[in-house]
Amino acid sequence: MVDVWLPYGKTEVCARIPTRNFLGTIEPKEKRGVPDPRVEVERALREPIGTKQLSEIAKPGDTVAIVVDDSTRVTPSYLMVPPLLDELNKAGVKDENVTVIFGCGTHRAVKPDEMKKLVGEETLKRVRAVNHDCNAKDQVFLGKTSFGTKVYVNKVFTDANVKILAGDVDLHYYAGYGGGRKSVLPAVSSEETIQHNHAMLLHPKSRTGVLAGNPVHEDMVEAAKLAKVDFILNIVTNSKLELVQAFAGDLELAFYEGVKLVDEMYKVPIDRRADIVVVSPGGHPLDINLYQAYKGVDNALEAVKRGGVIVLVAECPEGHGHDVFHEWMTKLKDLKGMEKEIKKRFRMGGHKAYYLLKALQKVKIIFVSVMPDYYAVNLFKLKTARVVNDALRDAFDIVGKNGKVWAMPFGNLTFPVVKKAE
Repeated sequence: MVDVWLPYGKTEVCARIPTRNFLGTIEPKEKRGVPDPRVEVERALREPIGTKQLSEIAKPGDTVAIVVDDSTRVTPSYLMVPPLLDELNKAGVKDENVTVIFGCGTHRAVKPDEMKKLVGEETLKRVRAVNHDCNAKDQVFLGKTSFGTKVYVNKVFTDANVKILAGDVDLHYYAGYGGGRKSVLPAVSSEETIQHNHAMLLHPKSRTGVLAGNPVHEDMVEAAKLAKVDFILNIVTNSKLELVQAFAGDLELAFYEGVKLVDEMYKVPIDRRADIVVVSPGGHPLDINLYQAYKGVDNALEAVKRGGVIVLVAECPEGHGHDVFHEWMTKLKDLKGMEKEIKKRFRMGGHKAYYLLKALQKVKIIFVSVMPDYYAVNLFKLKTARVVNDALRDAFDIVGKNGKVWAMPFGNLTFPVVKKAE
């Protein structure tokens, strides 16, 4: 037997897998965080990719808008904003002419205590900070993309002489990757603009780690170009949220450099798919609820055969974790109904219900958690087991005793890529 320890909440559980069935463990190729994040950010600002330095782009008297991530993301914006402000000061821009915009998209506004945590107390003392409201009446129409998206963007952002985006590059369900252009659409765009863009997640190329031919991504790029972004600062972090590398400069070129590093760290080549994948999202807080933990399932789908089994080991002490996710699973019984709803009115949370039903068409999912069966089985349509080795026994009953097994201890961060066609 091979013992594989999987994060589960704030502890670990042991999966015992027969040696002859075990293909191995799929894990990210982690990189260490830099010793001094500030030094790394300043280096990136000194060596911009595809643009002049920010201190040459901005000039005295300019107004500047800096878009940062909202409270739904764990981006350490406090590492990025102070060096940006110092760089702008060098160009003669006064702090009083700089506005930080929390790119809320369709999410709720960031609360004052959250602002402090996201950008740091120093930033809030130096500059004005505002929340983007996707339903504000004064948003500015910038034109239409080739995908037919009418681009309405935050007025504070469009009015600024210098427009800066600050974010992190990571893997993303339907945009391919987070970062770069996403800090315009959805971050500071209108609800109508976001709805039209996000409805394209139904396209087969709107997938994790895919940019070429991905309409969601390409539409976002066009929107960001219409907004005339001057400069971006993006970072890549490891699983401990330590800064690995910073990338500054051109909207596209700096972002694509970040994408290369994300691929290097989080896209993991495998030579074959397994009959069973045992996946943990990575423990607390990644398995705090099913809404968060599902990302591990989505990534595990890349490593499992059609008709196979995913054993999801996720504590989920807070249950399902999202009202819209729960609502769609309750009211919309099939994929057709969900696709219709996405086209009509995309709502954050609904997409998870859509992806879960889609996954269940391909595989069986056995769920090891503290969530009551009433929800897990009746509402979310999952099989359940109380402990991981019972789940493995049930999985072998489904695929046969010779079934092959991959283990993914950090499923939310790991994207398996099959090296050869099967």
